[in-house]
Amino acid sequence: MNTDLISIQKNRRYILYNGNQHHSHKKNQSFPETVFRNSKIEHYLRVLAECGIHRSVIEHMSVFFLYLTRRNRRITTIVQYYNAIKRLMLFLKPLNIKRVEMISRDNLGAFIEYLQDSHLKPSTINSYLTNLYVVFGFLTEQDVISSDLMRYKFRLRMPDELPKAIDPNDIRQLISAVNTAREHALILILLRTGMRIGELLATKIKDINLSERKIEIPQASKNYEGRIVFLSDDACEAIKTWLLKGLPGKDYIFYGNNNRERLSYSRARQLFIECTKKADLFHKGYTLHCLRHTFASELLNAGMRLECLQVLLGHRNIEVTRRYARLTDNTRKKEYFRAIEIIERGDVNGHYRFHN
Repeated sequence: MNTDLISIQKNRRYILYNGNQHHSHKKNQSFPETVFRNSKIEHYLRVLAECGIHRSVIEHMSVFFLYLTRRNRRITTIVQYYNAIKRLMLFLKPLNIKRVEMISRDNLGAFIEYLQDSHLKPSTINSYLTNLYVVFGFLTEQDVISSDLMRYKFRLRMPDELPKAIDPNDIRQLISAVNTAREHALILILLRTGMRIGELLATKIKDINLSERKIEIPQASKNYEGRIVFLSDDACEAIKTWLLKGLPGKDYIFYGNNNRERLSYSRARQLFIECTKKADLFHKGYTLHCLRHTFASELLNAGMRLECLQVLLGHRNIEVTRRYARLTDNTRKKEYFRAIEIIERGDVNGHYRFHN
């Protein structure tokens, strides 16, 4: 059980939450008195009540949050479901649809159109839908709503875009422009390990083994599975240089300012943007995640098998890894020019090479 999500008494029993004794100033809204609560979850339920969302919805979400907590789901995951149901119910409120039992498939379709009119990306809308269907699935099992809502699920068609890797010349230009030990280590570790930025920012010094040239990721930021990634010589040297120049006594390899334990994502992103500006690459729109894409495409170009890359990237589904195969053009490039040479020689359907 994730102790960050629950309150525990000295006798190790869960504390049952009683919203009425803490929020009696609310005349029309009170919280369910059935499940335990911690301050974070209590806050989100209180916001739902303050938004005027019906008590029955709050009761259902309270039970759903308890279910998630018992499954050891992170608070960040719970917040995603909270955001989805909150936005949906606020959209339906002017339509006088106050209970989840009243939601129809047409209502859900109208909600999608509303999100599209709000200029949200298809990926963002699909995230809302995915989270809502998880909530609806739970409520269906609880016999709260009809299973009809789960049939023929909505999902927006996504553009099948290529992962954006950084051009090799731009990589050299970027590395050459970085003259600070921290940023140099940050960029090289991401480039040589393929770690997600969230995983790197959560890395502690004890997780790094320079003698064996590896980093242990206890729990991946997306699928919560641990894995090992390996360090190149230049990444090892960059880490050593940064550790020598960094402040002693820190747990995380990249620590924050103002007594923050670790560097925040927003600050890491800002540092990377500053580096791209120094390298005159800002206009190309590269992001920190592009370093992960570059890592994957370069390893495939070097001949690494897709199954090995899948493990290094921490993908559960190899089809996700297979996207990078479309980026690796060395083999296709050779095959293309070999075939074109045959065509131009006239060995296929006669000679028709054109000259300017």
